[in-house]
Amino acid sequence: MNETARPVGPAVDPAPAGCPGPVMLSGRFGSVRRLDAKRDGVSLWTALRGDDAVWTYMSYGPFADDPAFAAWLAEKEALNDPYAYAVLDLEGRALGWATLLAIRPTMRVIEVGSIVYSAALQRTPLGTEGQFLLARYVFETLGYRRYEWKCDALNAPSRRAALRCGFVFEGILRQHMIVKGRNRDTAYFSMLDSEWPMRKAGFERWLAPENFDKDGRQKLRLAALNGQEA
Repeated sequence: MNETARPVGPAVDPAPAGCPGPVMLSGRFGSVRRLDAKRDGVSLWTALRGDDAVWTYMSYGPFADDPAFAAWLAEKEALNDPYAYAVLDLEGRALGWATLLAIRPTMRVIEVGSIVYSAALQRTPLGTEGQFLLARYVFETLGYRRYEWKCDALNAPSRRAALRCGFVFEGILRQHMIVKGRNRDTAYFSMLDSEWPMRKAGFERWLAPENFDKDGRQKLRLAALNGQEA
């Protein structure tokens, strides 16, 4: 209760969170680093070229050709919100990207979104590890309290991915956006700093070498380890 006998939330450290920066986040299957349009453009275009389906729920794409894609990627790199990170394999080839956006340091709230994974990255340990590395950076380095995931409510793969990674479904905002001339209802998911230790443990157990057989097949499902069913 406050001084007027009204219920109020618990006290929170008012210190702001940090802003995303040009870090290198390394894992067992690859790494995540600041998107570099010149350095990553060729490998990204090679990985994504001809896959028009990947752009279905994005506000951008598909792109007519390499120059059009390169010009757009250069504009994306220049932005600080969203702040784009490339997901790299062990050879340093960029196979997709994710961004940290809707950055509100004073509220300690940030979103992961605009996730574009090529076919070579989808449903791979590296794709999952990329999400783990970003989440760990957000909570443990930058100090955010709330980590959001939003997507078109019709985007079933994104909704499954959010649950699999341990985000909690919060609801749907109806008629939230107009994207490419079409209505978008938006599904909201979140992960809190209080939930992160358990989610981290699930990620680490799933990514551990002993969770994969000799053919690289998973033994335990991440959705179950993170307390969610996708």
